[in-house]
Amino acid sequence: MGASADNGLKIVVVGGFGVGKTTLVRSVSEIRPLNTEETMTRAGEAVDDISEVSGKTATTVAFDFGRITLDARNVLYLFGAPGQERFWFLWDRLFSGTLGAVVLVDTRRIDDSWYAIDRLEHHGTPFIVACNDFGGPAFARADVREALDLDPHVPLVDCDARSRASSKQVLITLVQHIKDEYAGKGRYAGQAAQAALPRQEFA
Repeated sequence: MGASADNGLKIVVVGGFGVGKTTLVRSVSEIRPLNTEETMTRAGEAVDDISEVSGKTATTVAFDFGRITLDARNVLYLFGAPGQERFWFLWDRLFSGTLGAVVLVDTRRIDDSWYAIDRLEHHGTPFIVACNDFGGPAFARADVREALDLDPHVPLVDCDARSRASSKQVLITLVQHIKDEYAGKGRYAGQAAQAALPRQEFA
């Protein structure tokens, strides 16, 4: 953080294998993201199901990290979680100290999102769901919400993880949701108020 910054706010991006988590962090980070992508090999085919992501050539093996300076005192840290089942044991550690989370979804493989939602609900972490655009057929939000068994209060949005503007809007939706979640509870009120910054702070 800069010398004047005293609030580091942590957001985690989770979801299934190959849903675009690294792409989202990369598109919105103000710094060159730290990532732990490794080239996918034939040996990994016996471990990871790549049948639905045949064009994928690299995969995250630890986490991605990006940063957004909100103002002189507040910095947002983004952590992209690995999607493969064999790395799910890392998720609980990544969730520690997290203000909120984005569950990124590929609607062609919606079942891959259930574990992320289950773990976030288990931790009591506020989250939103963002459907990444892979150019396939569009689904009605009501159908996606039903398929994911989402609570009515959980925001569901569409996005293009390659677009900085679209990814920023996802984060804005998340911090507004965090503000709404904690406003009436008094829990983490100060931290949530810091996170719920005006839209122009995400310039």
